[in-house]
Amino acid sequence: MASADSPPAGFRPVGEEVIHRSWAISLVRGTFVDPGGAPFTRDIVRHPGAVAIVAVTGAGGVLLVRQYRPAVDRWLLEVPAGTRDVDGEPAEQTARRELAEEAGRAAARWDLLTRCLNTPGFCDEETAVYLAQDLHPVPHERHGVEEVHLRVEEVALDAFDALVDDGTIVDAQTILGVGLARRRLSRRD
Repeated sequence: MASADSPPAGFRPVGEEVIHRSWAISLVRGTFVDPGGAPFTRDIVRHPGAVAIVAVTGAGGVLLVRQYRPAVDRWLLEVPAGTRDVDGEPAEQTARRELAEEAGRAAARWDLLTRCLNTPGFCDEETAVYLAQDLHPVPHERHGVEEVHLRVEEVALDAFDALVDDGTIVDAQTILGVGLARRRLSRRD
């Protein structure tokens, strides 16, 4: 039996052509061969990966950021997150940097909750989701116009589900991350 991350027998990539490259992503046209030997193509977004941080406060809350997201033309309430845009930087270090930049916090305790593929139908982005605890304030230096205008909000973990149910929180990383963090925290009680 093949592992979850190995390709099924018979499918194989044979090449790709870069269609567009920008600061964080590339759009490529990948060519593959199916199990019967027939070639096919797919447009794929190549992404360096990301981190998301569920920062739990001592008061039983989670720090979220309210940030404008141009791709959906909406303000979203989400966990601090960011692109792994520094070559060679380990994911946890990126998470530490993003928590400081966006929320002005550092954490004494870090746990990897999961790694997830955000939209594997067309993008190879993998996000490492962390639980950060024992928070303390640090200076922050926000980058980019969206970050400059974001607001940090603390939401009680007990109130989180209602915000998902009413459509206030729609970000998948946030929903997944907070759910996994609550599960991890309940095991420690």
